[in-house]
Amino acid sequence: MTAEVASKRKSICIIAYSGELEPTWASMIIASTAAAMDMEVSIFVTFWGFGALVKDSKRLPGKNLMQRMLSVMQRPGISHRKLSKMNFMGMGPWMMFQLAKKYNVSKPKDLLGMCQELGVKIYPCQMTMDLFGLNKEDLIDGLEDPVGAATMLQLATEADSTLFI
Repeated sequence: MTAEVASKRKSICIIAYSGELEPTWASMIIASTAAAMDMEVSIFVTFWGFGALVKDSKRLPGKNLMQRMLSVMQRPGISHRKLSKMNFMGMGPWMMFQLAKKYNVSKPKDLLGMCQELGVKIYPCQMTMDLFGLNKEDLIDGLEDPVGAATMLQLATEADSTLFI
């Protein structure tokens, strides 16, 4: 093994597709842990995963009725993710957050902040922004410029490991 290969930082690319609480939480745990281990971390956020990047205070983003209706069905914001199973009209996420508090597990929103502090590069999908009628002002601060599938493929193929969550 050459010295250059031995000294190269490991890298991981996470493709965050799901907007449900558990996959969002898992993405943030893995990304923050990898960054704390001095790995280069990039997250490409697309489709339903995009809800985690919209500001919690933004209730109905979109430019037309259909885009706003999607916001009603799947409220945007990392603090508003639903469980994939046993959501029970919000009782499931509440229970998960109570357990997280009891066992000292950071919430997804806190993990997202850690990711940003640790230098994780979070790339919003431009096509998803167009599809959902989102503007950069609708999104949380500290994100990379929106990119397309070609950039995501470059990130994924150059990374040592790629996860689709």
